[in-house]
Amino acid sequence: MAAPSEEAIKQFSALMEQLEEPLKTTFQHVHQGYPRGTLVRFLKAREWNVLKAHKMLMDSLNWRLQNEIDTVLAKPIVPSDWYRSIRDTLLVGLTGYSKQGQPVYAFGVGLSTFDKASVHYYLQSHIQMNEYRDRVVLPGASEMFGKQINTCLKVMDMTGLKLSALNQIKMLSTITAVDDLNYPEKTETYYIVNAPYVFSACWKVVKPLLQERTKKKIKVLSGHGRDELLKVMDYQTLPHFCKREGSGSSSDEVDCYSYDHPFHQQLYNFVKQQALSQDTAGPLKQGSMHVKVPTPDLEEAKIMETIESELQNLRGGGGGMSRSFNRITIEGP
Repeated sequence: MAAPSEEAIKQFSALMEQLEEPLKTTFQHVHQGYPRGTLVRFLKAREWNVLKAHKMLMDSLNWRLQNEIDTVLAKPIVPSDWYRSIRDTLLVGLTGYSKQGQPVYAFGVGLSTFDKASVHYYLQSHIQMNEYRDRVVLPGASEMFGKQINTCLKVMDMTGLKLSALNQIKMLSTITAVDDLNYPEKTETYYIVNAPYVFSACWKVVKPLLQERTKKKIKVLSGHGRDELLKVMDYQTLPHFCKREGSGSSSDEVDCYSYDHPFHQQLYNFVKQQALSQDTAGPLKQGSMHVKVPTPDLEEAKIMETIESELQNLRGGGGGMSRSFNRITIEGP
């Protein structure tokens, strides 16, 4: 497929050369000096169909303009206690780097409650983490390892995932829609660990709906997955939930999800400094960004519908399920 791939990249590049301001500047924020890599990511996401990839990228650039994504790293969530509460209920953190140099992110899917702030705050925090990854973490990894690094690894901890998880599923579907349509192909592999029965049941019905490309990126590991993960990362990079008790992890080790972890301190301080450098007129402003959530594509919508249906089946139906699912609303101020 080498020749068709090169031809697709050439055609896509020619289309993007026609960009005018302000889309041109926004595209520069996206590709960070490596436009070819960005074109390849969007082409992969649309099975190398140039016209579909072009539409996807143009939709993403317009979404960035409409929602002021280029300046999201200058919009801190203040006060810091408010940001801390988000970190306590949206469990994600950077644990280190793989043996190949990719940043390794841990995500506590089952224990994230999303119940201390509005959807807008959680979405703002997630997008800031995406932008910080692309503008700071990945360039830093590339410099550290002496090669271009464009993707990360994610270790997804399913501990605590319950039949009543539709609240979390709703928020996760929002995050997934943002990522799939605006940050495609940034994760090389998703490692699923500590998967309870409810995950296994949902995975069984969802897996057939996924494209082969997506299936290959998801690895469901046995138990905490430590042995498999040590093939791609060193022990110190393992997320805390993959380290057995008494296996050498320090009792005073700061949880990677915590606001006090160096990664979150660096990110939060970076955003505050960016805000201060752009606006010296007064104190940092409170309030969340109101980002328009992209409409999920048909595949994503079908997957979410299937998960909801399977959870209802596992609980034997019941009217309370729909009330739980609708507790979080996305649209509106």
